Amino acid sequence: MEPKTEQRAYNFRRANRKMPRRRLDIQMEQINYKNPEVLTLFTTDTGKILPRRVTGVSAKVHRRITREIKRSRAVNLLK
Repeated sequence: MEPKTEQRAYNFRRANRKMPRRRLDIQMEQINYKNPEVLTLFTTDTGKILPRRVTGVSAKVHRRITREIKRSRAVNLLK
């Protein structure tokens, strides 16, 4: 059975994309707002936070990364 419209088929393919390989090289202790070198791995050149499907980290780690990036921006360690 196929989706009724082209847009639904596109959304289905987009929602069921494979995640990249899991990143196991980042420890939770490294993720800290005082460590902007690690946090810059998860941001673009313009400062946007990269999505999980690009970085390959778990949801729990991604939430922590997001929180620490925002904290680091608040104290002007990260732009």
